[in-house]
Amino acid sequence: MSLNKILSISGKPGLYKLLTQTRSGFVAESLLDGKKVTVSFKNNVSVLSEIAIYTLEEEVPLKDVFEKIKEKENGGKTSVSHKDAKIKLEEYLFEVLPNYDEDRVYASDIKKIIQWYNLLHEHGITEFDSSEEEEEIASEENE
Repeated sequence: MSLNKILSISGKPGLYKLLTQTRSGFVAESLLDGKKVTVSFKNNVSVLSEIAIYTLEEEVPLKDVFEKIKEKENGGKTSVSHKDAKIKLEEYLFEVLPNYDEDRVYASDIKKIIQWYNLLHEHGITEFDSSEEEEEIASEENE
């Protein structure tokens, strides 16, 4: 599963897997407890594939940050917890993404990145590169 189907819903903890679309929104399943929720289009929803992290030069897609964490941790979970001290979280992100913009990336953002990575890892979602899926979609459109 790619990050195109993983959602963050404002006001709700954790991440959600997009199941189906309805007239007034969509149905998603929590990765935390497996419960299904109906979400309207009025809710503030972010698709993980659309999120980027500010650096001094550009915005780096979240999937690239996840890939760098995966490389650093040799495919395992992070060596820090999202509950660790602010300075420890900042040091960790600096190791992963040395040129991140410290003025625009807050400790709460770093907590989310670490928490989301570990949650995805627990559910076996460790392939963050969506280029294969994009190629499949493009070949289906050409047929």
